[in-house]
Amino acid sequence: MSFRLAACAEMIYGELPLVERVQRIHGQGFEVELWDTRNRDIPALAATGARFSSMSGYFGGSLIDPDSADRVVESAEKLIPTALELGVERMVVHPAELGDGGVSVRPLHRSTGQMWLTGLRTLERLGRLGERHGVVFALENLNTVLDHPGIPLARAKDTLALVSAADHPHVRMMLDLYHAQIGEGNLIELVRGAQPWIGEIQVADVPGRFEPGTGEVNYSAVAKALAGVGYSGVIGLEAAASGGSGVAAGDKALSAFRDAFTVEVAQQQN
Repeated sequence: MSFRLAACAEMIYGELPLVERVQRIHGQGFEVELWDTRNRDIPALAATGARFSSMSGYFGGSLIDPDSADRVVESAEKLIPTALELGVERMVVHPAELGDGGVSVRPLHRSTGQMWLTGLRTLERLGRLGERHGVVFALENLNTVLDHPGIPLARAKDTLALVSAADHPHVRMMLDLYHAQIGEGNLIELVRGAQPWIGEIQVADVPGRFEPGTGEVNYSAVAKALAGVGYSGVIGLEAAASGGSGVAAGDKALSAFRDAFTVEVAQQQN
């Protein structure tokens, strides 16, 4: 069994211009994940013929802050035309506003009931927006230990609770297993419990945030667990190549990624 595999064009083949990265990823049979699409050559990206699985779905405000949640929805609406031009399926949002390097714009280390309610209401609004335009908004979990300190409701169990409470077909979870491994662990039970709400999965090994096989995570076991619960959606490599930014290193990283998430039928049945 093979999943739909994608690669994040922002993190691999770093020596190439973005359009060439997309062309190389697409040429090897992978779908493409993008981050911020503002100030990008969207027609050139569309002309590559690549299938774009996800992109950043907002550029301002905090989903859980009543004073700035409107900005999340407003910025998401402004990005809809780009998503439609590229054929993007999922627009990614986060529990709070991220600045440069993924740092929290307003660090907070405790969640409140108001944050929960605001997050839920904002996701419901995004669900209605997505339904009107035929896209899904995917709430991504983050780790607050290493990469994104000061972001409330960022753990996978929190984002899963918000998405399931919103209970809208155009609101799903971007389940990032790299972040979950750092912050929570127990990945196989996590994917089993989250399966009904997953829109897309992102992976990278820990430590280092490189391709599978370079760290501690047994991604082959995770792949079998995903196959076992019937997941057949997108799994995206949001990782740098362990060998560097060159083309050969990127090719090797994508090959290792493909190998980790190719599950034999006999293995699946066991």
